[in-house]
Amino acid sequence: MTTPQFTLYSTVVGPNGWKVAMVLEELGLTYKTIFLDFSKNEQKGPEFTKLNPNGRIPALIDHHNKDFVLWESNAIIEYLTAKYDTENKISFADFESQQLVRQWLYFQASGQGPYYGQAVWFIKVKGGEPKEVVERYQNETRRVLTVLNGVLEKQEWLVGGRISAADIAFLQWNTSADRIILGSEFIDKEVPNVRRWMNALISRPGIKKVMDERTKLLSG
Repeated sequence: MTTPQFTLYSTVVGPNGWKVAMVLEELGLTYKTIFLDFSKNEQKGPEFTKLNPNGRIPALIDHHNKDFVLWESNAIIEYLTAKYDTENKISFADFESQQLVRQWLYFQASGQGPYYGQAVWFIKVKGGEPKEVVERYQNETRRVLTVLNGVLEKQEWLVGGRISAADIAFLQWNTSADRIILGSEFIDKEVPNVRRWMNALISRPGIKKVMDERTKLLSG
C-alpha cells in the first residue's frame, strides 16, 4: 500500500480539520487522518504541541516536502492550493482572483469561525446560558449569513463563477449554524441563497465523502 502524502491531525467534533480534508479530496491528494481525543486533552500533549505549539487542530504534515508542518486551517488551505492545485481546480491563475479568495478566507477565519464557535460553545457546553451571550453570538451568526446571502444572490459562487477554496472554507461551520446555532428554518427562509450554495457544495463527491465520514463518526 502506498504511503499517503499527508498526515492530517484533526478531531471528530470540530469543523476546521474537516474543511482541510475537503480540500485534500477536491485536489485528489492522499492523506491519513489522526483524530485527537479532546476529552483526554491530546491536543495539548507534548507529541502534538511539537507540531502546533498553539495546541489546536488542524495540523498537516507534507511527507513529500521534507515533512513540512503547517497549522491554522486556512493557512493549510492556501498552502495546498498554491503548491498542488496546478490545474486550478479550486483556485485561480490570475492575481486578482487569488486575492479575492484570500479575502474570503480571512473573513471566514475572523468573522465566521470565532462567532459560530462561541455560539456552539455556549449552546452545547453551557446549556444556552447566559442568554444574552448566546443571543449576541446568534446575532453575529445571522449577520455573517446575511453577508454571504447578499453576495450569493448575485452569483453562484464567491469568486470567479465557480467553486474555489473560498467556498469550501465556509461549509462546515455553516452546518453548525444549520444544526445547532439557528436551525435549518432560518437558513431555508431567511438566507435561501446560502442554502442553495451549501447544497451545491455537498453534492460534490469528495465533499460528500468527507461529510458522510464525519456523520458516521459522530453517530458512532
